[in-house]
Amino acid sequence: MSTSEDKTEVVERGFKDEKKHKEDDKEEGEEKGGFIEKVKDFIHDIGEKIEEVIGFGKPTADVKGIHIPKINIHMIDLVVDVLIKNPNPVPIPLIDINYLIESDGRKLVSGLIPDAGTIHAHGEETVKIPLTLIYDDIKKTYADIKPGSIIPYRVKVDLIFDVPVLGRFTLPLEKKGEIPIPYKPDVDIEKIQFKKFSFEETVANLHLKLENMNDFDLGLNALEYEVWLGDVNIGGAELSKSAKLEKSGGISYIDVPVTFRPKDFGSALWDMIRGKGTGYTMKGNIDVDTPFGAMKLPISKEGGTTRLKKNREDGGDDDDDDEVY
Repeated sequence: MSTSEDKTEVVERGFKDEKKHKEDDKEEGEEKGGFIEKVKDFIHDIGEKIEEVIGFGKPTADVKGIHIPKINIHMIDLVVDVLIKNPNPVPIPLIDINYLIESDGRKLVSGLIPDAGTIHAHGEETVKIPLTLIYDDIKKTYADIKPGSIIPYRVKVDLIFDVPVLGRFTLPLEKKGEIPIPYKPDVDIEKIQFKKFSFEETVANLHLKLENMNDFDLGLNALEYEVWLGDVNIGGAELSKSAKLEKSGGISYIDVPVTFRPKDFGSALWDMIRGKGTGYTMKGNIDVDTPFGAMKLPISKEGGTTRLKKNREDGGDDDDDDEVY
């Protein structure tokens, strides 16, 4: 028969066994935890040694320039030239390129270019990032951006690489500049001056007035046009003309020759001969140089009114102060 002392000894022994078991588990956990940490440290040390011996490092990049290969009244193409240097002994893939163009903090366009190529080992390469802005989209989104204006822009580019040992790496870049929102010049036929007249063939000069509606100068190089008097097409031509149209309302006057058959005109010709105005339409393009590159801008005038300007020998005063309808 057991005594109270025996029971006390059993309880104490059980408590000591349980306490010792917990301590053993704790020591075992600490040993496991310590082992895992040692493995992590070992792997980290190995990575650093590999990086130190083999020479793995982060690529570098710089925006070398932005140029405009194409610009017209509808759109502008930009190409961002980025020079990327790879210091590593193996090629590194350029996984993605994220880009954003903004003006005064407002997004104009953004996108992603996947699988952008590979940068050779211990090499450098210029990556060209093509971007396109559609002017109608910009003007519809931001009504305060007016045709003919110049706006500031900022290009932001994120280059995403996959570098051995280091893993995925993002390199941000940005560049500022200005772009134009081109607008077509205003054109008027102020007067028509006959040089040779017959019903079979008439030679005349159209006295054109071109007004620059843009906030930047235009250097005129060539003119392509087609003209209608009344409802009759009197033809057109392509001319090489040199003139400068100053920004914001600069005006240039150009004489362009036309040859036509008056007998095809009907009442429109007789209205001009009697000194009355006759309706005209003119359409064409001008080739110009600008601070942003060469452009081909449309010119058009519908519903205009002009008149015949007589030479002195025909009884006219031949002044530029004649009334224009």
